[in-house]
Amino acid sequence: MKPITIPPLRVADPKAFGRVAVLMGGTSSEREVSLDSGRNVLEALRSRGVDAHAVDGIPALAQALAEKRFDRVFNILHGNKGGGEDGVLQGLCEALGVPLTGSGVLGSALAMDKIRSKQVWLTLGLPTPRYVRLSPGDDVKTAARVLGLPVIVKPACEGSSVGVSRVFDEAGLQAAVELAARYPGDLLMEQLIVGGEYTVGILGDIALPSIRIVPAGEYYDYHAKYQAEDTQYICPGLEGEAERGIGALALAAFRALGCGGWGRVDVMRDQAGNNWLLEVNTAPGMTSHSLVPKAAGQLGISFAELCWRVLETSLPVEGARA
Repeated sequence: MKPITIPPLRVADPKAFGRVAVLMGGTSSEREVSLDSGRNVLEALRSRGVDAHAVDGIPALAQALAEKRFDRVFNILHGNKGGGEDGVLQGLCEALGVPLTGSGVLGSALAMDKIRSKQVWLTLGLPTPRYVRLSPGDDVKTAARVLGLPVIVKPACEGSSVGVSRVFDEAGLQAAVELAARYPGDLLMEQLIVGGEYTVGILGDIALPSIRIVPAGEYYDYHAKYQAEDTQYICPGLEGEAERGIGALALAAFRALGCGGWGRVDVMRDQAGNNWLLEVNTAPGMTSHSLVPKAAGQLGISFAELCWRVLETSLPVEGARA
């Protein structure tokens, strides 16, 4: 398999970025993770001479941008409803003409909504587990019978594994629905794929080496993602043609949703070796446990360089129409 070629940095002078707002925190269910990510990004950018400053939440950013205090935004808000991954932040920056990292309005909104992501992928023939949208009052037992147990029940528009339950018998359905319903929006019941859990980071037009996630417990839940020290991360997660295939699928899924800049695509690989798309994250975590930095490190990209390269995604693309 051909080695992944990393392009040279687009700019060398940190002054090219101007004054940068590192947007973190916010009011979504992922606030604490975002604050952790934001502190790491802020320190990394400053270590390379970038004039970067912390901003907590979209209202504070809107005020700062109205006062023309920043030239661009490094978005490390996670989640929706006060997070920075649902298109609201992107619309604000687009309206004000302020560049920011990552995907635009459409890509962010589609990726945040797991149901709409699936609709796009299925239309294009990309593999994703079968699902049922659950609205209030729906017969969850009938939905589970349609899909066939076991299933996963989760909010359609949350991340970081919040509100997610794995259900193996009908007796567990009601509790799973009640947990997921604590979060706004529709619920999603999805066929549970038995196999390995993988993730593929995207940086520009490159799929980074895949990571196979092996939690010490049975599942890669919130604790395993952000707190546990015994989760194993195998990178690259696959070899040869299998590695090339999962990278190509992740990049196709990312582009299909209109995403750009950088992100992360989560994939299940069943026991027969088939890949199944789960979701796209348009502002992935940048904590000590996060996956995009681990994958970039396999290519010799340090955390500080990764932050610089992500910030470069806010620069105009040569040849693009204004």
